[in-house]
Amino acid sequence: MKDTLSGHAGRIGPNAVLQLLPVLETAGGAALRDEMLEAAGLAEPPSDTGLMDEGPAAAMHRALRRRLPGRAPDLLREAGARTGDYILAHRIPALAQKVLKALPPVLAAPILAKAIAKHSWTFAGSGEFRVISTRPLVFELTDNPLIRGESAPHPICGWHEAVFDRLFQTLVDRRLRTRETKCTASGASVCRFEISRG
Repeated sequence: MKDTLSGHAGRIGPNAVLQLLPVLETAGGAALRDEMLEAAGLAEPPSDTGLMDEGPAAAMHRALRRRLPGRAPDLLREAGARTGDYILAHRIPALAQKVLKALPPVLAAPILAKAIAKHSWTFAGSGEFRVISTRPLVFELTDNPLIRGESAPHPICGWHEAVFDRLFQTLVDRRLRTRETKCTASGASVCRFEISRG
């Protein structure tokens, strides 16, 4: 649904930007960080409370891919891993984490997948997230706002892959790996993520 006040569709968790900023600063100093904030139309970092307009987050990810095409995938993956760390530190209660870690992976994975789906607005924005199956683990994201309108010869949702990796490797099985097998940027109708032991 379009947000008529901002001119952008939907809202997303601010970690799509906030966890990228220190990665940018390490990679290229304050100049790169500030350049990407400007490209996103942000005068300052978004608040870490509540949601933010997804438009600037998408603009920052897009600007980074254009500015540093060779390095952007690794930088976005690092930001995704940091986002996963933030979720673990601030969004999933310690008791729930303890329970998931104690369960066999075959039981823990569907529980975590359900929790991710319930809170998917934090990373999916106005896109539609669905758990396609839990055995094997398959997620689909339709109309992913962070890559909307992008075109690439291969999947480019490394930020999302890294978020899922951090959560599932920490809480379910450290051998799990997320692989984006379809991406709307490369012509698919959905972004499809498959999580398996890799």
